[in-house]
Amino acid sequence: MSSTSQKHRNFVAEPMGDKPVTELAGIGEVLGKRLIAAGFDKAYVVLGQFLVLKKNQELFQEWMKDVCQANAKQSNDCYQCLHDWCEEFL
Repeated sequence: MSSTSQKHRNFVAEPMGDKPVTELAGIGEVLGKRLIAAGFDKAYVVLGQFLVLKKNQELFQEWMKDVCQANAKQSNDCYQCLHDWCEEFL
């Protein structure tokens, strides 16, 4: 897990609660605003979409590209963050 960002480690280290979407690894201010505009204002709402897509990396990354124009690295970082969080808490 040493190749993950501090943001990723912080997110995976504790329950999600009511964290804003920008707490997710790979989601900065710009993507955060786009996700909020699309109705995904909280990390748990993005987690819901992740679960609806059955934790499928390809489908999730394609969804992120469509919804907020995330690039491959951003969507991969977010996917990995949610995946690792699920491994820890679900």
